[in-house]
Amino acid sequence: MRSYSNPEAVLLDMDGTLVDSDGAVERAWAAWAVEYGVAPAHALADMHGSPAHLTVARLRPDLDAAGVEAAAQRQLDLQYEDLADVVPTPGAVALLAALDRIGLPWAVVTSADDRLAKARLAAAGIVPPLLFTFEDVERGKPDPEGYLLAARALGVDPAACLVVEDSEPGLAAGRAAGAMTASLRGLDADVRLRDLGHLAELLVPDGR
Repeated sequence: MRSYSNPEAVLLDMDGTLVDSDGAVERAWAAWAVEYGVAPAHALADMHGSPAHLTVARLRPDLDAAGVEAAAQRQLDLQYEDLADVVPTPGAVALLAALDRIGLPWAVVTSADDRLAKARLAAAGIVPPLLFTFEDVERGKPDPEGYLLAARALGVDPAACLVVEDSEPGLAAGRAAGAMTASLRGLDADVRLRDLGHLAELLVPDGR
């Protein structure tokens, strides 16, 4: 029987999970909030886990579809070049090394677009075997489409996959896909992780 310590594949979120981009994300949303008349604290409280256009629509429900698209693009533009302090999250390098040693398939599933995802992963020195971004799906998190797509590409039953997330929308997407879930930031999941090094210890308890 598969469990979070014995999955057939690991599906990882990017921002806040595999890559520490919190500083860049917060700077971009704070600047965007000032431009768009939103309280920065409100924007920062609502920025995690969803594609930019869904967050924009929540923060500025008065905007029409074209306005949301333009505002979301402006938000992304603020993030593209801000890579100064983008690094792997604690334990990420150890986890990816462990996955490689035991031959466990993995992929990244992110709400970022292709350009931003590739830029941040490159800045952190991470090269995923498979990357699925917002541009690969019709519906972003909390919809399960991205995780179902990744499981299918790896040839693994979603129920045998472990989804690793740091946001409620991402965890909701994992649950809706039927996957097992592991969380950071103290969120509720099948297993709560201190960091990704903790997951490496669960997957490879003897350190082999």
